[in-house]
Amino acid sequence: MDANSQFHLLGSRRFLPFFCTQFLGAFNDNVFKNALIVMIAFRLAASEANFLINLAAGLFILPFFLFSATAGQVADKTDKSTLIRRIKLAEIGIATFGVAALFSGNNFLCLAVLFLLGVQSAFFGPVKYAILPQHLHKTELVSGNALVEMGTFVSILLGTIVGGLLAGKTGEGESGLLWISAILITTACIGYLAARAIPGAKAPAPDLKINYNPVSQTSRILKEAAKTPSVFYAIIGISWFWLLGAAYLTQIPSLTRNVLGGSESLVTLLLCCFTIGVAIGSMLCGRLSGGRVELGLVPIGAAGLTVSGVLLALSTSSYVPPVEMGISAFWHSEGALSILVNLTLIGIFGGFYIVPLYSMMQERSAPEIRARIIAVNNVLNAVFMVVAALLGIVFLNMLEASIPQFFLVIALMNAAVAVFVFTKVPEFAMRLLIWLLSHTMYRVKHQGLEQVPEEGAAIIACNHVSYVDALLLAGAVRRPIRFIMYKPIYEIPVLHFIFKTSRAIPICSRQKDPEGYARAFEEIEQALKDGDLLCIFPEGQLTQDGEMQPFKAGIEKILQRTPVPVIPMALRGLWGSFFSHKDGHAFTTWPKRFWSSVCVVAGKPLEATAAKAEILYDQVLGLRGERR
Repeated sequence: MDANSQFHLLGSRRFLPFFCTQFLGAFNDNVFKNALIVMIAFRLAASEANFLINLAAGLFILPFFLFSATAGQVADKTDKSTLIRRIKLAEIGIATFGVAALFSGNNFLCLAVLFLLGVQSAFFGPVKYAILPQHLHKTELVSGNALVEMGTFVSILLGTIVGGLLAGKTGEGESGLLWISAILITTACIGYLAARAIPGAKAPAPDLKINYNPVSQTSRILKEAAKTPSVFYAIIGISWFWLLGAAYLTQIPSLTRNVLGGSESLVTLLLCCFTIGVAIGSMLCGRLSGGRVELGLVPIGAAGLTVSGVLLALSTSSYVPPVEMGISAFWHSEGALSILVNLTLIGIFGGFYIVPLYSMMQERSAPEIRARIIAVNNVLNAVFMVVAALLGIVFLNMLEASIPQFFLVIALMNAAVAVFVFTKVPEFAMRLLIWLLSHTMYRVKHQGLEQVPEEGAAIIACNHVSYVDALLLAGAVRRPIRFIMYKPIYEIPVLHFIFKTSRAIPICSRQKDPEGYARAFEEIEQALKDGDLLCIFPEGQLTQDGEMQPFKAGIEKILQRTPVPVIPMALRGLWGSFFSHKDGHAFTTWPKRFWSSVCVVAGKPLEATAAKAEILYDQVLGLRGERR
């Protein structure tokens, strides 16, 4: 199988049974929920129906507040595959109860079933995302999350459509109820069988003592998450996306009826545009990430959400509904295509935004508390979705704003939240600059990067061709790299922001700054003791003629103080670029080429005792070859 294809996971037992299990579970939840809402809407008077529909939404989300904290602890304490099977067994029982409730015609029994489905979802949520890092390799984590997000939104859409269509047939006799019942029980049973094929996932904290108080437990884990700012603000970003999504999806029926002058079929079309957009965006994100958690896509997603949100607000505010209702009349009306495209783009950029955040939260959370971190994320997601409902009430009812005006406000709010999060975690902006560089001016290819150890202290020794060497290496190597670099390069505007954010270590000659020189070596020693991956350019300066200069002995001094493996690495194809010194100083001539091919080549690691400057020079020169 092609390891570079994210779809290869669907052929793996490590992923496929879990994917099917979560897909079928989300589908079942939404079949029952939407069928119940449609039946309530058409059976009862408007005032009573509105009360019960809002009560249904509240009952489904309430368990996330009550049980998520406990669910996270249970997921950390229990083998996750065993826990999933127990949850799916419970789903069969809930589905059976749901069938009885539907045939009884008792709305309050149906609402009790909806509450139980919410409880089941609250317990499944933490294990759903916590199991992925245990079963997938680091290079597969983004692809796995992309497939899960795609599957989740598609299953929600299918469940919503199927539940609504079958509920519409319940007024024609019991055939609709029979179909709903058959689907609920059959799907639950197939989901359980799929869960039985999920490989074991060992409990990271089997001796954990469970705290059943949701308030104190949630508060404690939030404090733990805050110790790693990237994890904490990933949670904030994910929760904001759910607020945004809830705000759009909640208003689509009213938008269709009151602004677009459409029917129920147009509601389905708009939901399809958003959902298919998220699925496309998730898969594109997995493709563009190149097997790593590419945080540079998050700012692109955030910017796209704001721009497409503003355009959706403008296109809906200027839309003139056709005389006739229906999809055909809407499709042929002026401005319809713009509305559909912008709603799809919101979904696509949402996929760009959400997949790396979920992956980062999983990757950077300590394994022993990962499920509890995800549980807290689920609590905050629920809180933010409630806030979305409150914002809708405030703007649409109290302030009497139109739906397009509400869309404009939340799109602008998205920009403010993005700036706040990216200010708190500059790594997002840093990774964006690196990603743009390596996907616009250059086509970066890799060879031998599997030689770089996934963890533990090591040093990369590389030739120095241009001012962007460090950025291209940072974009190519999966692990975060701390660069040891010539201080004048470290201080170049814009690049300084990137180097400082990535905790680069500036250094200059002992003659120019003795104290800074000594301080740099102390920082290098400490970084290696902490298990960091460092990179040094042993030439000490950029090449002036494209040829490699002799390696200085500083690398040997570092290894004498802290012996670690050294990975020889070479850059090919950068000589002659805008950032190199060919034909004069860098930056002084207009760029002559874009999208040019550059190659990053890694060799076998050398033991510290063998990594002499001359040997490293020969190794890097051999890797570089004739292409400068």
